[in-house]
Amino acid sequence: MFAERLAEDARRIEAGFAGVLRDFSDLSVTRAMAHATTGGKRLRGFLVLESARLHGVDEDRAIWPALAIEAMHAYSLVHDDLPCMDDDDLRRGRPTVHVEWDEATAVLAGDALQTLAFELVARPEVGTPEARADLVLSLAQAAGARGMVLGQALDIAAENAATPLTLDEITALQRGKTGALIEWSACAGALLAGTDPAPLRRYAQALGLAFQIADDILDEEGCAETAGKRLRKDARAGKATFVSLLGLEGARARAADLVEQAGAALVEYGGRAETLRDAARFVISRDN
Repeated sequence: MFAERLAEDARRIEAGFAGVLRDFSDLSVTRAMAHATTGGKRLRGFLVLESARLHGVDEDRAIWPALAIEAMHAYSLVHDDLPCMDDDDLRRGRPTVHVEWDEATAVLAGDALQTLAFELVARPEVGTPEARADLVLSLAQAAGARGMVLGQALDIAAENAATPLTLDEITALQRGKTGALIEWSACAGALLAGTDPAPLRRYAQALGLAFQIADDILDEEGCAETAGKRLRKDARAGKATFVSLLGLEGARARAADLVEQAGAALVEYGGRAETLRDAARFVISRDN
C-alpha cells in the first residue's frame, strides 16, 4: 500500500511542478529549477498529502503545500551541493545544478525555488487565510535559522571543531538540518484541517532522526550508483555521525527504536495511520 501511494503521490507532484513551471519564462534559471525538482523519493510531499488524507482534507488543497515543501527541499539540495558547501557533482543520479549550468545559475535557481515554496503555500486554493498564514509562518521557521539553516550552520561549524560532536549534539543538529522539513510536512495536514498537530509532530521527530541515521548507514555501506550521489563523504571529512558513534549495528538498532516511537505516536489515529507507519519502516530500509 505504501509503495503504491508514494509512487502515486510522486506522479502528482511531478505533474504539479510541470504545470507550475510552465508559467515561467524559458530561461536557464527556470530550466535549472525544473532540473532540481525532478526525481527523488518525494517523501516530504507524500507526508503532506498523507497527513491531509488522514484529516479528510481535499487533495486539491493539499497538493500546494506538498509542492511547496518539495520546492523548499530542492532549493536546499541545490545550495548544499555548491562548491562552497559540500561540493557535490551528482544528485539523484544526474549532474548537480552548478555542474550542469554554473554556480551563479545554481544560486539563483535555489533562491527562486525557496521563494516559490512560499508562493505555493500561500495560494488561495490552500484554504482560509488563517490556515495559509499558519503554514507560511511554520514553513519559514522550519526552513530558516530556527530549523534547516541552523542545522546546516551547525554542520559546517562541526567540520572545523576541535573535537567531534557528541551524540546529543549530532541529534540536535540533525533535528534541524534533516528533521525540520520532515516535521513540517507531517504536520501540514493537521494545520490544513485546523486541528492539533502534536501527535504528528512526535511522529515526525522520530521519523526524521530515523531517516538521518539511515542516511549515515547508506553513506557508510551503500552503493553510489543506487543512491544517485557521492558516498563516504563524512568518513573522508572525519565528521562524527550516528554510525561513527554507535557503530553500524548500534545505529540500526537506534533507527529501529525510532520507527517504533514514530508508530506509537500515531495511536489515536488507529488503523487509518497505517500508511504513515509504513513510511517510517520504509525510511530505514531504503537504498537511496
